[in-house]
Amino acid sequence: MAAGGPTPGGPSTEERVNTRSRRLTQNVERGRAIQLRIDGQLVPAYEGETIAAALLAAGRRVLRHAEPKGDPRGIFCGIGICFDCLVRVDGTRNVRACLTPVHDGMQVTTLQQ
Repeated sequence: MAAGGPTPGGPSTEERVNTRSRRLTQNVERGRAIQLRIDGQLVPAYEGETIAAALLAAGRRVLRHAEPKGDPRGIFCGIGICFDCLVRVDGTRNVRACLTPVHDGMQVTTLQQ
């Protein structure tokens, strides 16, 4: 098994992904710390970040499932071309998470259902 791979009997990949922070911590200037609500859960973010950045930092990879097979979709291109990162924001459907800046109190719903 490759170095850094899963340890037999250790936490699953999903558990490791959800417990580690994804944010860079050195040499980064951030905006003001804020909170948004994603699928009912409070998620920390910083002014100037996109919804996609906040989702990735929180360990969220799947934002919706594509028809007809239900294949998972998440952040793919990161520049607004592919439309794989569509979410609902403050009641507006089909918002591209990779292009939309966060704001304090924002309500985001992934389209996983």
